[in-house]
Amino acid sequence: MSGGAGSPDFFYREAQRLGYVARSAFKLLQMQKQYKLITPGSSVLDLGCAPGAWLQVACQSLGPINNGGAVVGIDIKKVKVPSMHCDARVQTVCADVMNLPKEQIRALSPKQKGFSVILSDMCPLVSGITTRDAALSAELGMRALGLAVGEAVLVQSDDKVEEKFQSDGSGSVPKHPGILLPGGHLVVKLLESEDVKEFSQICKPLFRKTSWLRPKATRSCSREIYLICQGLSSLRVLQQLPLSLSLGLWIRRKI
Repeated sequence: MSGGAGSPDFFYREAQRLGYVARSAFKLLQMQKQYKLITPGSSVLDLGCAPGAWLQVACQSLGPINNGGAVVGIDIKKVKVPSMHCDARVQTVCADVMNLPKEQIRALSPKQKGFSVILSDMCPLVSGITTRDAALSAELGMRALGLAVGEAVLVQSDDKVEEKFQSDGSGSVPKHPGILLPGGHLVVKLLESEDVKEFSQICKPLFRKTSWLRPKATRSCSREIYLICQGLSSLRVLQQLPLSLSLGLWIRRKI
């Protein structure tokens, strides 16, 4: 295999040379260079954080420790915080994101207010059945999106959405339904298929900008692709969106 830039062995060697625990670090590094998702002081949630390369890049992107910020990684596997490129701002939790309550995840954020960046690098165990694998991947993506914006935004009944958004009568401003702060960014990994456009169509009204990216460090045999969602709409805008969980219905048909 050639050793030129862009080849798998190049990124593997570079990861070793620079102290990253996996070559996947270069995927997030490319996203950072192109989209500047993580800034000093950001609070970052990394879903599917094993083996920890994105934790390293996220912490680096926060800048010096006196800039503040936080990085929380969640994975079904137990992940030790890498010794290089990470500091006390990084913590990991061993849990199944599909079953972990949203408010329990919110409680891990600074002052329990939510995160400014959510990264989902979750991927299902690949079976080799293209449609099934794509549907399982989309299910993980929908979980990340549901956590970010709130399930209330992704239900069909407008009455239920309005009810969940309403104040409790105390005059206080209702809490944002998801754990991604307004103006925040979401990155979701999906497996390429003819149906990923449906996922994008659900995300577009929720964010200021959405973009697809296949990082250079992606293996040539891989079908993975990332949806970059920038600038989550405000609570008031989310209240007015007539969305439905059409992709969720599609997922159940495919699996």
